[in-house]
Amino acid sequence: MGLFDFIKGEFIDVIEWVDDSRDTLVWKYPDEDKAIKNGAQLIVRESQIAQFMYLGEFGDLFQPGKHSLVTDNIPILTKLKSWKYAFNSPFKADVYFLTTRTFTGQKWGTPNPIMLRDADFGIVRVRAFGTYDFRIAEPQKFLKDVAGTRTLLTLDDFDDTMRSRIVSVFTDAIGTAKIPVLDLASRYMEIGEALLPVINPILKDKYGLEMTSFVVENVSVPPEVEKAIDQRSSMGAVGNLNDYVKFQMAQGMGQGHGGGTGGVATEMMMGMAMAQQVMQQGQAQQHSQAPAAPAAPAGPELLGVADVAKILGVTDADVMAILESGELKGKKIGATWRIARAALDQYLAG
Repeated sequence: MGLFDFIKGEFIDVIEWVDDSRDTLVWKYPDEDKAIKNGAQLIVRESQIAQFMYLGEFGDLFQPGKHSLVTDNIPILTKLKSWKYAFNSPFKADVYFLTTRTFTGQKWGTPNPIMLRDADFGIVRVRAFGTYDFRIAEPQKFLKDVAGTRTLLTLDDFDDTMRSRIVSVFTDAIGTAKIPVLDLASRYMEIGEALLPVINPILKDKYGLEMTSFVVENVSVPPEVEKAIDQRSSMGAVGNLNDYVKFQMAQGMGQGHGGGTGGVATEMMMGMAMAQQVMQQGQAQQHSQAPAAPAAPAGPELLGVADVAKILGVTDADVMAILESGELKGKKIGATWRIARAALDQYLAG
């Protein structure tokens, strides 16, 4: 090897990075302690950006394209070195290549429940997970606060570094947005879109990152909160409680015997609801009619065995027999039978 070849081998003529990994965020050019020749060629491909650094200070930033490294093209680095005669001789600097394309389908999740203050349930513990897409928006901040002095940063390294930070940002964003737990559990896509404007300023300011998509795939709450949500849904499905009770009683009386779901307490509630309805109907009738001679009071809507026996002119045992045969419809509450007047009228008509 001649002297000229030796000297030429000590300088860098071309600086470039051919990335075929698809998972590399930052790659430092391996200069092997060689100096960069004045006029060397820097090749930055699409979806890349090249950042020069000198003695720990950021120098020039190069966008995609082919660049000749001469004084006019690297003014910041020239200023940092304070060279009186610019780059008339080889120089040394670190060159970092960063990937600027969007990385998709990254997973995030809360390893432990996060505490939220909710208007409906108070303090609630919540777990959540999903996916996000991101890109490097501010290379210098990302190099300084995330990559550090690494010569190579891949997605696997990034996950280990950023997983807890993403969860922390998500927690802050949820707390700031004050989204109710009931909405968290039912409107995942809308929540992700709503959180982006809250998450991105934090990520960009702290880490130089920008999320292009943030998807919440699942939000889970403790079993006791799930039970409260189910109870609230059930109350909404029942609707008007008075109508629901009357419907349940009509079904039970149509079956001809007691002992249905709800037991004695339900039967008492049904009886009270019917009595309340009778009173309300009576009051409405009094207000709607013109003053007239008082009418004879109507008989009670619910009758006992003795009442029915008196009306039919038979013994209590006879009434019990037709009740048990199903010919007369009634409702057994504990050891006592109750017969609706409408059921008695139907029996007499038949």
